[in-house]
This record gives sequence, structure tokens and C-alpha cells, in this order.
Amino acid sequence: MNAPFVKDLPMTQPSDKALVPFVSVDNMMRLVHHVGIEQMLRDLSDYIETDFKRWELFDKTPRVASHSDVGVIELMPTSDGEAYGFKYVNGHPKNTAEGLQTVTAFGLLADVYTGYPVLLTEMTILTALRTAATSAMVAKHLAPKGADTMAMIGNGAQSEFQSLAMKAICGVTTIRLYDQDPNATAKCARNLAGTGLTVIPCKTPEEAIQGAQILTTCTADKQYATILTDNMVGSGVHINAIGGDCPGKTELAPGILNRSDVFVEYPPQTRIEGEIQQMPKDFAVTEMWQVITGQTPGRTDDRQITLFDSVGFAIEDFSALRYIRDQIRGTDYFFELDMLADPDDPRDLFGMVQRAAPA
Repeated sequence: MNAPFVKDLPMTQPSDKALVPFVSVDNMMRLVHHVGIEQMLRDLSDYIETDFKRWELFDKTPRVASHSDVGVIELMPTSDGEAYGFKYVNGHPKNTAEGLQTVTAFGLLADVYTGYPVLLTEMTILTALRTAATSAMVAKHLAPKGADTMAMIGNGAQSEFQSLAMKAICGVTTIRLYDQDPNATAKCARNLAGTGLTVIPCKTPEEAIQGAQILTTCTADKQYATILTDNMVGSGVHINAIGGDCPGKTELAPGILNRSDVFVEYPPQTRIEGEIQQMPKDFAVTEMWQVITGQTPGRTDDRQITLFDSVGFAIEDFSALRYIRDQIRGTDYFFELDMLADPDDPRDLFGMVQRAAPA
């Protein structure tokens, strides 16, 4: 799908400008099934790549994070000058044991000219989709040519989305699964049955990476962990490291980073939250937008280890928000919320309140 710029499209217009389109969880799921999950992943990848190509237009700041002993709550804002977007997201690894999601989110898109919101949407499902679409969009540029096998280490809520994105966008045909919890691996294998992927459950991470050209790590524990040790990783692979996404949480041995060419979204955020938080402050990285615009080379030889140190950045959420805004236009996959006061006289908010008094 050709992903138009925000300025090329009118903002979603509800029946009343004080009413804001809201995409509920139920409607998001309906939209996914209407579009098709693999098509939606391809579409989101196109939107994200389009926005990476105009990276320099955006306001950029590391996400605003409130950390606690049990997790983190974050706000992720950005603007391209035409629209403003933010996402509220949490990360609480302990939630799984309590029957709750580790990550939940919602997001908002607004018109910069008026300041009025034009979209409010669930983003728990949408974040999983955009994270997977980003991973595959990057792998399209960095993975070895002809890569057809991915090791998926960590088989939680992201694993199926990551697997299907790599299939839809990069042509991956085989997924080798590993999780320290065999039930998580069984769940992922069951969910991927019938998708056209060859799915191979593995008993160790070492077994999972055998023959894989793309290694994806996506574990949830908030700790310095070593999911991949230095001696496990050979030459000529692409590593998609998406589990290290907050201070004190990593997945890779430092030796792997020293042997890899490391690509990131936004260095000031990744140096705080990503795998490179383990490294010296001057550790060399390449910004992914520079690869996508052709300013900097990505993969340069067959033996190179490329590593995408992904922490998730607000521009990716902005891309996902504008995609949803465009997709719901003319559909019934949203309803309108009365969340903006709209007095007949903009200067008489008090009068509006008074007139609402019961008879």
C-alpha cells in the first residue's frame, strides 16, 4: 500500500467536530479481520517506512517514563507539524502471573491547527502489530539475502505477530520456537498452525538458532539477562532484539554487540533503554532512518552481524495512528465519543454548564 503523508489527507471528520472517533478493542479486532492480519502488517510497515523517510520533520524526545519496582508507565509523544500523536503504554512483567497483560496501551491523534483530537484508539493490539511491522521493515533492509528461517526466542504475546510479519514482509517460511515456559511455546505453535509457516518447537535456545538467519529475542523479565551468549551467535545473521526496552532490562551478552553493526531508532532513547545501555556512551550505532533514506549502508557483506536494538519509538506509533485514522474512514469500525465541550459561544463555557441543569 502506498502510505500517504498526513498533510495529503484531510483529518477524519466526525458528524460533529466535538465528537471524537474511538476505536475500541472489539472494533480493532474487527478491522484486523476485515483487512487481514498479514495485509495489515504490510500496510503498517509501509506507513512506518514512509515516516522514517521523513524522520527529520518530527519532534523527537525519549519517552516520558515513570518507573516502579514492578514495571513502568510511559507516554510517547511526537508531531510532524500537521498532526500530533501520543501513546500511553505500560510494561509490567509480573502481570502475566496475575492473569493480566504485560503491556497495555491506548493512543490519540490530534490536529495541530485546532488542537482537537481526531482519533482515540486502543493500542494494545495495535502496538503488537506496529512492533512486528517495524521489526520486519528493518529486517527487509538488514537481514541476509534469501533469509527464510527465524528463531523466535520468547514465545509470549509478541511471538505470533513477529512471525507473521517476517513471513508477510521478508518471506520467512520457517519459525523455530523456544521459551523457558513450554506452555508458551505450545501456545505459539498452536496459534501459527495453518498460517503457511513451518513451525518447529525447540527445547533450548541453542537448538532454536540452528540454521536461522534471523534471531528474534522477545522476553519479558525486567532484569539484565543473557538470552544469547556471545558463543551462540555466528557470522552472517540478523538479530532482532526487542525485549530490552527499559533501563535495567537486556537480553544479549555485550560481546555480541561488540561483534555486530548495531542499528537503532533514536539513540538518546536507546542508550537509556536498549541493549546498548550496557555499552560505553560513545558506542557506535547507526540510525535506521539513515539506512532507509540511503544515506548510510545497512548490510554490506555476507558475514556481517547486523543487530536491530529495538525499543519502540513514538514515530512508529504515530504511523500506526494515522494508518488507523485512514482505515476507519467511511466504515463502522469506530463510534464517536462526546469528550470535547462545544458551547454555542466558545467564550461561554459556564453558560453551557448552566443550561444543562435538570428542570
